[in-house]
Amino acid sequence: MIDFQWVGSDKTFVDEIDIRSLNDHVVVGRFGGNSSAGQYKNEDGLLIWAAPDKAWEFVILLDSHNTAQSAELVINTFENEKEDILKLLHLETDKVFDLINKHLLHIFTSEKFKESCKHITGETACLLVVRKENYLWWFSIGDCVLSLYHPELAALGEYQQNHRSFYEWIGQESTFNKKVPCYSSGTKELRKGENHIFMTTDGLIECPNTSYYHQKVLFDEFLGLSNKEGVKKLLERIKNNHVRDSTTIISWKIVNNVKATMPSDQKEG
Repeated sequence: MIDFQWVGSDKTFVDEIDIRSLNDHVVVGRFGGNSSAGQYKNEDGLLIWAAPDKAWEFVILLDSHNTAQSAELVINTFENEKEDILKLLHLETDKVFDLINKHLLHIFTSEKFKESCKHITGETACLLVVRKENYLWWFSIGDCVLSLYHPELAALGEYQQNHRSFYEWIGQESTFNKKVPCYSSGTKELRKGENHIFMTTDGLIECPNTSYYHQKVLFDEFLGLSNKEGVKKLLERIKNNHVRDSTTIISWKIVNNVKATMPSDQKEG
């Protein structure tokens, strides 16, 4: 099983591009921003668990501010919940997403977690994604981005799956400390064929002199390139455009052999 985690407070990657392939499956790209633009720290973080047979992936992407303590808290919390979450991931697909959603709400609204939040400085956006079989599910707090490329979706202009929601965080000033927790979630059926799943913090899409906030432009950078080469190209482009903010990318491709839903008056090609 792939088991990988990192927080920017451990290694900042300021002025440094780091590309890492986890097996032949998931690519992680990290760039801490340019010191020449004023960057001196990195408060991103991630956690990746993935089945070796590509049956599922469980991924958390974090973009904290003020300090990286909130990202560290989330990762440590989920490491402590690892055994229970892995049990859920091995259930039948029709049960997995609902039970994981309930488990996440239980974690983030628990008195234990809320108490831990009182003793840290700063907050984090938190995007949690699960892919199992031919379904993609997400639980989104804040402004990290989840995108999906498939030719059938691209033909209709669909790329980004979650929406960026501002003033939502986990941590010191947590929106989960309110009467009603604020987050969004969704489920997507993958199309038949190759699906490219892409997650990023906002340094990439807010980089000056680029148009990566247009998802088509972002995915066009992968044309003719491997997954690893495409991630490298994106990070080199923002480095050369003097981005200050850090960027963390998680990118992977899944081939789905299950027929996807089509309208009743069309046949699958």
